[in-house]
Amino acid sequence: MEEGDLAAGKSTAAERGAWIVFEDEAGQSMTPPRARTWGRVGHTPVVRARGRGSGRVSVAGMTCYKPGERSRLIYAIREYRGRKDEPKGFGWRDFRDLIVRARIQLGGPIVLVWDNVRLHLTAGIREFIDANAEWLTVFQLPTYAPDLNPQEGVWSLVKRDIGNLAAADLGQITRAVKRKLKILQYRPEVINGCHTGTGLAFEV
Repeated sequence: MEEGDLAAGKSTAAERGAWIVFEDEAGQSMTPPRARTWGRVGHTPVVRARGRGSGRVSVAGMTCYKPGERSRLIYAIREYRGRKDEPKGFGWRDFRDLIVRARIQLGGPIVLVWDNVRLHLTAGIREFIDANAEWLTVFQLPTYAPDLNPQEGVWSLVKRDIGNLAAADLGQITRAVKRKLKILQYRPEVINGCHTGTGLAFEV
């Protein structure tokens, strides 16, 4: 999103009394992400992975801001266990449903900011956006600009929290991710901090 686009988004949100909503996706496989931990001097900590099998936990999240309101975090989780005909991740209908849920929970119009991955540009999503223009306005971030999306800060916090988790199964990862996200939902000051970290200039 260029500076002019951001100004347009702020103006649109102010005119409509809308929430500015940043969306992004992340995922976690059975392989733990690298993370730091404490250990005795001269002894490298070793985290042993007990789990077997493959799979992936996909998460779509939204950080939601509006002046004078408590900042919100809304998310959806999908598990992929490698079964036949099982979706590997989110489809365009999942994004549509998440946007609708955000509108219901936020109780007002939305200015949605997200990147230009293929699923965000499908015909189904475009038709949905056009059909709901009275309450939904969409701006796209430029390619490879994660530093402009507050939701990236949320993913960083989640992955830091599960960095040393040697999960026995995919469900354990899902539970850990849900637990961290639920904690963040009750900490709007952290959600605000994720916004501050982007350097984007609007008040929350």
